[in-house]
Amino acid sequence: MTQVREQRDTETLVVAGSPRPAGPGGRVRRRRIGGGVYLALLPVFILLGLFQFYPALSGIWFSFWDWRPSGGSTFTGLDNYVRMLGDTVWWDSFKNLGIIFVFNVVMWVFPLLAAELLITLKHERSAFVYRTLLIIPMAFPGVVTALVWQFFYDPNNGVFNAVLEAVGLGALAQNWTGDPDTALLSLLFVGFPFIAGLPFLIIYSSLQNIPKEIFEAAALDGVGRLRRVWLFDLPLMASQVRILLFLGVVGTLQYGFTAYVLTGGGPDNATVVPILRVLNMAFQGGQWGYAAALSTTLFAITLALSCVVMFWRRRDPVDQPIDPTLEVGAVEIRSTQ
Repeated sequence: MTQVREQRDTETLVVAGSPRPAGPGGRVRRRRIGGGVYLALLPVFILLGLFQFYPALSGIWFSFWDWRPSGGSTFTGLDNYVRMLGDTVWWDSFKNLGIIFVFNVVMWVFPLLAAELLITLKHERSAFVYRTLLIIPMAFPGVVTALVWQFFYDPNNGVFNAVLEAVGLGALAQNWTGDPDTALLSLLFVGFPFIAGLPFLIIYSSLQNIPKEIFEAAALDGVGRLRRVWLFDLPLMASQVRILLFLGVVGTLQYGFTAYVLTGGGPDNATVVPILRVLNMAFQGGQWGYAAALSTTLFAITLALSCVVMFWRRRDPVDQPIDPTLEVGAVEIRSTQ
């Protein structure tokens, strides 16, 4: 009987629940995929090429032209890029973008705090309810959020000025998005307290994957919550933090919708960002070739920064060899192996 079983094992190997004939040496013979399968992917690549790759490549091509969609375009070489070097509004827009990025990264403390509090709930139903309430705002369209905050900031009938008037602080009422000194700050706080979003989901799922023994050992050793977050939680979430940085870089470089709805880049270019500069040059100024050069430069910067973040090497704790004796202060967790 044993010989029969061994013979069957050498003849067939079960892969993914279905037997496949084995070749010499017990190797599984791969089935050839018919050409029809690849042909089925052809429409997908055609659509990607038509609506994704062609616009991007054509934008690069037209960045070397004084492009006129109606006709009569002339080749200008690098003139658009030379002009870009002296465009102070364009480079100032990156300063605003840097402020937005730093502010968004600092505000990750709110989803981190929410996730840390939620992970301590022992009642599963309560955790599910709170988690759902924190995630539901993600389903709201971005334009709805922008318009709601536009109403909050309205200088005449806005909520913020009305509250200041009601508490006797009417002197602090502002034209929040119409004053160059407060416009950018007003944009930064749109969406406060910034919990409902992808950072919360990534941080919360990462905390769920941390072994409970680490939390228990830290608690027995008297490690406070804040110290535990700094010494254990954040290092163990290093790879997830890298993903958040990548998404933050790409998302910030593509930022512009909220600024377009609330300020349009004004007043006095106080809230202009690269995307708005490109749109203004193209649709308001009719300078399509120059707008193409700006968008090409923005694409190159996005690609370069994305590569830096993605290839930023840091040895994650999960990649390190596990010491059979893990010391947390005076507490030792000894391996049972």
